[in-house]
Amino acid sequence: MLSKLYSASTYGTEAYQLEIEADISRGLPAISVVGLPDTAVKESRDRVKSAIKNCGYEYPRGRITINLAPADIKKEGPAFDLPIALGILASSGQISFSVLKDFVFLGELALNGRIRPVKGVLPIALFLRNSPLKKLIVPKENANEAAIIKEIDVYPVEDLREVADLLSKFLEKRPLRLEMSDLIEKKEYDVDFCEVKGQYLAKRALEVAASGFHNILMIGPPGAGKTMLAKRLPTILPEMTCEEIFETTKIYSISGLLGRERHLITTRSFRTIHHTSSDIALIGGGRNPRPGEVSLAHNGILFLDELPEFHRDALESLRQPLENGKVTIARANKTLTFLSRFLLVCAMNPCYCGYLTSSFKPCRCSTHQIQKYRAKISGPLLDRIDIHIEVPELNYEYLSSRREEEPSCKIRKRIEKARKIQLQRFKSSGVYFNSQMTDKMIREFCILNSEAGKLLKMAIRELNFSARSYNKILKVARTIADLADSQKITSDHVSEAIQYRSLDKELF
Repeated sequence: MLSKLYSASTYGTEAYQLEIEADISRGLPAISVVGLPDTAVKESRDRVKSAIKNCGYEYPRGRITINLAPADIKKEGPAFDLPIALGILASSGQISFSVLKDFVFLGELALNGRIRPVKGVLPIALFLRNSPLKKLIVPKENANEAAIIKEIDVYPVEDLREVADLLSKFLEKRPLRLEMSDLIEKKEYDVDFCEVKGQYLAKRALEVAASGFHNILMIGPPGAGKTMLAKRLPTILPEMTCEEIFETTKIYSISGLLGRERHLITTRSFRTIHHTSSDIALIGGGRNPRPGEVSLAHNGILFLDELPEFHRDALESLRQPLENGKVTIARANKTLTFLSRFLLVCAMNPCYCGYLTSSFKPCRCSTHQIQKYRAKISGPLLDRIDIHIEVPELNYEYLSSRREEEPSCKIRKRIEKARKIQLQRFKSSGVYFNSQMTDKMIREFCILNSEAGKLLKMAIRELNFSARSYNKILKVARTIADLADSQKITSDHVSEAIQYRSLDKELF
């Protein structure tokens, strides 16, 4: 007997629907899975057989053929265990398959029939919003992840026997309903900007960077506080919108990083990796392409400490995502695109020994060594970083001062105010921050008065900025004006924005 039911899977961050056919015919007992299955899918034969027997059902004798359609797309992962088992039970007449056609099934089976969680449930739930099939059966651990999508009905299950009972007594089971507000939690941070003594120029630069999501590079000697400042940046970032939450959670869902207690990514992530990491770890890819750190940092922060120590290939691979806000990975049969709009925060020493700009220790590096060290960061990459700031060493007076520094909550209030201005400015455009403005938006929203225009013209001539740098200055100036609650960009705003770009001409 032939039975047919539906499942779904992901390729990159996008989902697609699968049709699973199960047929039992006469012949020697055997099971064959066709439709480009990977090893995990092929091994489902043994998991399904044990799960069916241990749940009190009879495993049919005869030749079983399982077809995963469309046959030209490679099927990966154990999420097809549950629909394969149900297809076998329906084909052998042990359960009615009349209601199977109304559901989409996902789940990995344990040998005792328990259903384990799987990856990529949220992208599949989002895909089903526009699909004729609106009923989704998922493992209990994945239920909250999918139940926030109001347009579909989500049924959490724990084992194969419960699924069979649900299908036979469908009207007695109500779908799980959740509001997004039920899953949003305010994160408490263990660090705060009030713990940072002095460094007022660096704090101001980080406030501007957080307000407009502008990439920032901090240069200074060891122990000046670069890493300390970077680790406190998440405490002042504005809250995420619903669209940003869905975008980020989709990436974490397909990566299997949500966990049992974490169903939504509601706070901006802070990702940092060691400088020995490869370009694939940073950008993503691999044999079975997966998101890299730039995508896991989507709508959050990617912190690269000791920037010149990273491999050249890894650093240069950042240029595309910094410019386009996405990573495109090409394969022979398909091209994958992962979103990667992130705030890049970098820290570095001014030279090999680190003490070139120090007033306490002499630098031991030769001119050639300094040039070689700085040449590790290419001009095109540096050009894509909006703000360059020097972080000097602190003297004893600053370190021993009892003065109360401004806490993160006060800085965040100013940033949230500037964020509301940006959201209103870019509503319904898919843009969330000033740093993401297109050329058309820059011409519309970054209009300079005559004094500011003259100042910028003089700076471009004197410092030989590129066209990209010119746009970066306008975007940063727009953010500074938003922090000042000013509709117009004045010469003061442009002057501060130029100050954040001039450092690369002095040190590089």
